[in-house]
Amino acid sequence: MPAATRERALEAAVELLGAEGVRALTHARVDERAGLPPGSTSNWFRTRRALLGGIVDSIAERERANLEPAAMPTISGVDELIEGLCAMAELQTGPFAARTRARYALFLELADDPELGEPLRRQRREFERWTERIMIAVDIADPVPATRALMALGDGLLLHRLTVDPALDMRPAIERAVRALAES
Repeated sequence: MPAATRERALEAAVELLGAEGVRALTHARVDERAGLPPGSTSNWFRTRRALLGGIVDSIAERERANLEPAAMPTISGVDELIEGLCAMAELQTGPFAARTRARYALFLELADDPELGEPLRRQRREFERWTERIMIAVDIADPVPATRALMALGDGLLLHRLTVDPALDMRPAIERAVRALAES
């Protein structure tokens, strides 16, 4: 049961961070959001730094579980790549929107804290390597810079949809970018 309480606190912390930002993140607010007795979160995470570290680890673990490369369909063509990227973008701005906002907030908050932000950066590098392998399989020239360009576009589209235009149709930009990379 204690592990379930810890997980409830982490889920509530991610939701709070994704909905209200870093300033809203307090032990008391996490307890309240999770429906836990006062002091529960601080039993698991004594300091704000420890809570941030727990959130970072939790987000990285959940993303690995949700986006496990071995469980993803094989992508061997441009059309499949476009479909896969569009589906992933829909997940990140739909069911996983709070987690996506929380991840971006943490990237900014922890930019000057290499140790605490490392699990998120490591997760990002793993995703980059996975994307590079897909770029190679799809036969896109210069897969490393192509991956970086595509991921930067993806970040921009996700941020735009989450902050400015929730109805943004991301498909045209994704399709245009992938086709341009495939033709170069």
